Amino acid sequence: MTKFADHDAYIAAAPEQFRPLLTRLRSQLAQALPDAEELIMYDMPGFGFGKSIVAGYAAFSKQCGLYVSNGAISSLANDIATAGLKATKTGVTFSPRKPIPDELITRLVLASRKDLGV
Repeated sequence: MTKFADHDAYIAAAPEQFRPLLTRLRSQLAQALPDAEELIMYDMPGFGFGKSIVAGYAAFSKQCGLYVSNGAISSLANDIATAGLKATKTGVTFSPRKPIPDELITRLVLASRKDLGV
């Protein structure tokens, strides 16, 4: 598994079609969490405080994912479904054809931060 030094290196190594999505997502996360640190944990970029990850993101071969707390996913399940996106217990997947709306990113991240108490 590749180790990444920072978010720039992760995005540069991602499949080309996902780089604009990841760049936009990173920007949205930085805006929603202006006092958070950019971290690489579990070989994935994220934003958090110390060892607490509030939100992480990743690119795969066919989609991208935003990873937040279980509580954030469950509290916004209807909004995720309304956006036409799929969710797991801790993540929402999206693609260039069906990107995650900026407002939903912000709401998920703020709900995750509240849920984690950081």
